[in-house]
Amino acid sequence: MVLTHKETISMVEHTLKISLGFCSIQGVKARNEDFVGAKIPETTQLTHKGITVAIADGMSGSDAGHEASHCCVASFLSDYYSTPDSWSVKQAGQKILSATNSWLYSQGQKRYDSAKGMVSTLSLMVLKSTTAHIFHIGDSRIYRLRQGNLEQMTRDHRVWISEEKNYLNRAMGIEPRLEVDYKTIPLEKGDIFFMSTDGVHDFIPERVLKQSLQSAQDLNELAEKIVQQASDNKSDDNLSCQIFKIDELPLAKEDEVLRRAVNLPFPPPLEVGMVLDGYKIEAELHASKRTQIYRAFDTKTDTLVILKTPSILYEDDTHYIEHFLHEEWAGKRIDHENVLKVLDSDRKKSCIYYVTEYIKGQTIREWIDSHPSPLIRDVRGIVTQITKGLRAFHRMEMLHQDLKPENIMLDEKGVVKIIDFGSVKIAGISEISPVDSLTEDENILGTLNYAAPEYHLGQRATIKSDLFSLGVICYEMINGTLPYGEMPEKPNKINLAKLRYVPSFHNNTMVPEWVDGALKKATSMAVQTRYDELSEFLYDLNHPNPHFLSGHSQVPLMDRNPLIFWKLLSALLFMMNIYWVYLVFS
Repeated sequence: MVLTHKETISMVEHTLKISLGFCSIQGVKARNEDFVGAKIPETTQLTHKGITVAIADGMSGSDAGHEASHCCVASFLSDYYSTPDSWSVKQAGQKILSATNSWLYSQGQKRYDSAKGMVSTLSLMVLKSTTAHIFHIGDSRIYRLRQGNLEQMTRDHRVWISEEKNYLNRAMGIEPRLEVDYKTIPLEKGDIFFMSTDGVHDFIPERVLKQSLQSAQDLNELAEKIVQQASDNKSDDNLSCQIFKIDELPLAKEDEVLRRAVNLPFPPPLEVGMVLDGYKIEAELHASKRTQIYRAFDTKTDTLVILKTPSILYEDDTHYIEHFLHEEWAGKRIDHENVLKVLDSDRKKSCIYYVTEYIKGQTIREWIDSHPSPLIRDVRGIVTQITKGLRAFHRMEMLHQDLKPENIMLDEKGVVKIIDFGSVKIAGISEISPVDSLTEDENILGTLNYAAPEYHLGQRATIKSDLFSLGVICYEMINGTLPYGEMPEKPNKINLAKLRYVPSFHNNTMVPEWVDGALKKATSMAVQTRYDELSEFLYDLNHPNPHFLSGHSQVPLMDRNPLIFWKLLSALLFMMNIYWVYLVFS
């Protein structure tokens, strides 16, 4: 719900509970240009997105300060909850605020032909799990009272020329480029946060504010009392404040959304002919000590599907069950033709499993085995599709982390599908409860030759880590082997440093030098020397990059400078024509 009038709200959910109150009046001004608001969602959004609390102050002298402050708060409270659950708070917040700032700036220029047309300060907090995310620009403030200590959590973006003259140097809508302060702080039960505009905090000493907050009972009454104190102290501005208290916090590593199905039983041993919730088992396609994969016929939709079930060996392992549910959660949030589709179903599950589309085709491993001397253009086509699928993960702030030939399929129509979600890292979920990899050593051993070096060295994974895996797969498709040979059984900083890239011409003399250069850069052991983006690798895989050649002269002139090539060719043909005319008439 969005707060639009004075009320105190206490959450009934046991995961996160706050009490909140606020007060906002116009004071001596003719119009109230402040705006406050909060949104406390229900059900899964409380876990995935959290609670938002915001305050804004339309800049004095702005042509439409009231509209600007209202837009800043209302648009964030609305748009934030429409962003993908997989996005981190930082990613979602910065994108929304940047879009809002651009709109305010453009409208200020369009409507009022002024840089001060629609300008406002903005301070907001997103409370997610046990962390507070703070976004701040301008001179509205956020304070925290913890165990008797009052601390200002934001800094004023105000420049003082003299005791009488000052101006805002940063605010929403004041310039096209936005620079917002962002930080995170851990929450503790009993924390009290106080948000205010300068019409309040400029007219109340901090010691008085501290005393008032320490006596907090009814937060609405307290907010009104503080606003009245500022007014009595001759405040010459609008007066607004918002107060909230952390009543309860979730467990630091609890993700209720992923645990909703934990109480379901494990599926029974499935055999051909058995029917589970309307899915008739036709064949077991794969079995490991962790999962089983079956081809099944959906009797409700008359289609072939895939059923993935957890291994009965882990029936008592809550962490394993969470990890299995995590796979389904990730897959359902990506809708792209180059990514396996995890299917929704309106039927009630009788046990733990999930359903995906059925793909008839071969894995890239099988493709490599059946194409010992592939055409590079065919490899490019497949890698382009893999890249598109990976981008779908990255746009959702997900890292795949386990890209390998066995986890990619090529269907009968030539469409590539990334088919595994077992190791996906989701930024938004990591903020709630980091899902640790299942026995990390085992996880690495399964993808030893394709995992980026930073995984083995305990460093943070990035998009460049997925790029490394893609580069290794591309190299293997072209050359039939791995760029560094087999990885050491137990990779560490010393033995990884000894590995040397094997140029493609040692395996395939038909590989152009510039293609090998792209492969070498994509699979660099040093993160900083890899491509920054997947698109850069894809471009160099399709276009000769002169920096990857022994000398620029080895690049065909038509590739280096098509205009000069055609001019020279035209000149040559012209000279030849003159020569033939000379021969005919001489």
